[in-house]
Amino acid sequence: MTDRSAADRLLAVLAAFDQEHPALRLTDISRRAGLSLTTAHRLAGALTAWGALERDASGVYHVGLRLWEVAALAPRGLGLRQLALPYLEDLYEATHENVQLAVRDDTEVVYIEWLSGRSAVGVHIRVGARWPLHATGVGLALLAHGDPGLQEAYCAAPLAAFTPHTITDPVHLRRALAEVRRSGVAVSDRQVADDALSVAAPVRGPDGVVAAAVSVVVPHDGARIPALVPAVRLAARGISRALGWQPTAH
Repeated sequence: MTDRSAADRLLAVLAAFDQEHPALRLTDISRRAGLSLTTAHRLAGALTAWGALERDASGVYHVGLRLWEVAALAPRGLGLRQLALPYLEDLYEATHENVQLAVRDDTEVVYIEWLSGRSAVGVHIRVGARWPLHATGVGLALLAHGDPGLQEAYCAAPLAAFTPHTITDPVHLRRALAEVRRSGVAVSDRQVADDALSVAAPVRGPDGVVAAAVSVVVPHDGARIPALVPAVRLAARGISRALGWQPTAH
């Protein structure tokens, strides 16, 4: 095994933190990053001094606000969120259900905004959470409008199941993606949780390429998909226009 560069070791310390491990002691950082305790201590100290990490009175490390400041510069992160938020709030007011905005990162969706509705559905996703593309409405919307090569590679790989309703058959997934392209919306029915259904629509950037997806998540029982589709489409169209997209007449 070759020696890791200084940059690799520094990034390994940051990568030790995730949704399941938002707070870590130095021994945890050392173990999760694969570094000696001495090296982990030195790098954690440097990151703390810069503001990327914060250390509380008990010695536990947390992600620092400096990273939040840097993340705000990402065009697919907080910048997109700020442009989209008025339309997400409109969608929430129209439905009073859970509303989410997500982008694709390789074979996963990353949630960059989530407005909690009144419904007690079993999906509780935090900003920054990740899910495989095939299991969510936003993921299906993003995958359906992705590069054909990406779609084929994704369908050829194992499809993880989260409930008995999760799509795990590549033939079924290809049909679902074709339906998303035909209808302009994606419906994920009980794929992540047995009591939740989501309706999603793609968000386009100024070049017309799908840059994100917006969805509403409702309880499966009593879900009125025909009533949700226009509201989700309207939100996606509004965000797309805010990003600079201009629909072309056909």
